[in-house]
Amino acid sequence: MRLLLATTNGGKLNEIVELMSGLALEIRTLADYPPTNPPEETGTTFAENARQKALFYAAHAGTMTVAEDSGLEIDALGGAPGVHSARFGGPETSYPHKFAIIEEQLGRIPTADRTARFVCALALADEGRVVFEARGTVEGLIAPAPRGTGGFGYDPIFFYPPFGCTLAEAGDRKSTVSHRGQAFRQLRRYLETGGLGARG
Repeated sequence: MRLLLATTNGGKLNEIVELMSGLALEIRTLADYPPTNPPEETGTTFAENARQKALFYAAHAGTMTVAEDSGLEIDALGGAPGVHSARFGGPETSYPHKFAIIEEQLGRIPTADRTARFVCALALADEGRVVFEARGTVEGLIAPAPRGTGGFGYDPIFFYPPFGCTLAEAGDRKSTVSHRGQAFRQLRRYLETGGLGARG
């Protein structure tokens, strides 16, 4: 039985492959299928975008597909960048530039008031419908300057108080608390405890 991991983000793909390892599944990526233009993400929530992508790529590949949408929500910025996290500041903007924009917008707000969270919503689509959804969140603070070389995306500016460091400094501990780890562990439990059997 095949499962397509529908993401072109190499960092996300590496995390997801590790989280799903050991399942009785043949893991596929988009590189295993004919190229296609990605669907337009028109949802106003992470969950809506995850459903759109899962249904689109499941139809394209003709196989069970999981897609996710994730990003950073900063309370002092009204939840921005939110669903626009990947395109924040413009589609070609580097993450160091995104960090600089966020720091400029936060201004003199003290670190203790820079509350934020990472959110991940995933959807599993099969035979034209969404059959499972999950959500994971991790709460933290926006650091005044990027720290650490691990992880990817916004990890260098996301300070996680229980670890006393950013997620880019957390090493292997990141997967134990990350938003993506939470969501995909829920998917793993679903597949292990009946999701695969129900599919026949």
